[in-house]
Amino acid sequence: MSTTEKKSSESSEPSDKNGPTSEYISVMIGEQLFGISVPMVQDVFMPESVTPVPLALPEIAGVLNMRGRIVTAIDMRTRLGLPKRTDGKKGLAVGVEYRGESYGLVIDGVGEVVRVYDADMENNPSNLDPRWREISLGVQWVGDRLMVIIDVNRVLDFQSQPVAA
Repeated sequence: MSTTEKKSSESSEPSDKNGPTSEYISVMIGEQLFGISVPMVQDVFMPESVTPVPLALPEIAGVLNMRGRIVTAIDMRTRLGLPKRTDGKKGLAVGVEYRGESYGLVIDGVGEVVRVYDADMENNPSNLDPRWREISLGVQWVGDRLMVIIDVNRVLDFQSQPVAA
């Protein structure tokens, strides 16, 4: 049985009710549920007036001014290899900081804060897309949905990788 298939005998109850927990803000990107560690999140906002950056990587949607700070908007759909939205709706952004710079991770929607037991974290499934596996710490079951846990540092580390000319 693959990791993405939930065992019918497995309960959705945490495996260690007294163990350490983590909190994640649940977000939707495409049809997939993702989690971003609450301590990493500075705010959630609607990105407006995003200015494109010439010759930027495809993942960079542009920059915007947020309360006097320049924020780089990262298109998470592009970062994860998903198609652009076609429904005409505007996304939201999760504000994070990385190496002293402000970023907005542009997502499709935001849910609630989810508390999960650390012992219930599973390794990435072997069939998870390599682009997703690259930025994921692992997966957690939230009810009957699989939540991919995003490592914000890995998401933003693409900037340190050399770009082919």
